[in-house]
Amino acid sequence: MTVRPLTFVVGTGRCGSTALSHILRLHPDLLSVSELIASLEPDALPEAPLTGAEFWRILATPRSFANRVIRDRIPLPEYRYPHVKGRFSVAGGGIPAVCMMTLPHLTDDPDALFDALEPELSRRPAAPVADHYRALFDLLGERLGRRAVVERSGYSLRSVPRLREVFPEARFVHLHRDGADCALSMSRHPGFRLIQLMTERATSTEDLPAGLAALLSDDEADLRPLYERSVAVAEFGELWSSTIVEGLGHLSRLPAAIRMSLSYEGLLDAPGRELTRLAHHLGVAPLPEWLAAGRALLDGDRRGTAAATLPPAELAALRESCAPGVRALSLADGG
Repeated sequence: MTVRPLTFVVGTGRCGSTALSHILRLHPDLLSVSELIASLEPDALPEAPLTGAEFWRILATPRSFANRVIRDRIPLPEYRYPHVKGRFSVAGGGIPAVCMMTLPHLTDDPDALFDALEPELSRRPAAPVADHYRALFDLLGERLGRRAVVERSGYSLRSVPRLREVFPEARFVHLHRDGADCALSMSRHPGFRLIQLMTERATSTEDLPAGLAALLSDDEADLRPLYERSVAVAEFGELWSSTIVEGLGHLSRLPAAIRMSLSYEGLLDAPGRELTRLAHHLGVAPLPEWLAAGRALLDGDRRGTAAATLPPAELAALRESCAPGVRALSLADGG
């Protein structure tokens, strides 16, 4: 098995990481693994060794929430499999977790890639889960001709300690974005509306209304009421801040040589410089044609404009809720 350099791009989600995954996919030496860990949760990183067949079941088992979202026609653009002509469906037993986002990011025929991976991974002997992931990355790298691996999952900043424990050889990139813009984007995203609700459920001293509690526990219930409930955007600012503060604490405990901070605004303002810096951290060359392709995918007009459209009072409350995260970022960057 070839040892391929591995890097995790971590962040709060809604921070430009999907765009970055598309840019990384264009580099001929990089295997851009999008949303793999996120799509396999809560079973992505078991502690005990497991057989290849058990690891394959983690990859192939449909996730209830993902299938509920598709069934209820809730728009989640990250779920790419429903837009390809594949053989799996919610009505037909569910879509394998690894097919939902990860494989369609790599190929236009995720079913064929899924079928090619199954026999190779299923026959592996018992081993720590990291070894099975390394085998998966090796198979994908050989098949696609890529020598270095970058995994990027949304809302992954809080997973840094476990990722470091499982993959001690890995490097990290922290991608972050203006807090208010990021929180506003979270407030409009179905997945983050659920995360906010679960956070509220875990921290509130009051019980959720019975109807909402039932929706969370019943796999057959329609999820749409969860996303139609009114939630102040400042609450997503609090979610962003808490994630940033906790995540920076985790990152600060990593060796400086293996971590890198990258802002979405920096990418928009100076894509050539920032992508060059990123390539060196990932261990690949900043190829001129790749830098040009990356510039073409980044829309500089989106920089810092989203939250500014809010009514003044709402924007002020949002900025206040983001303030702890903004201060933590400034201190981490030496500001």
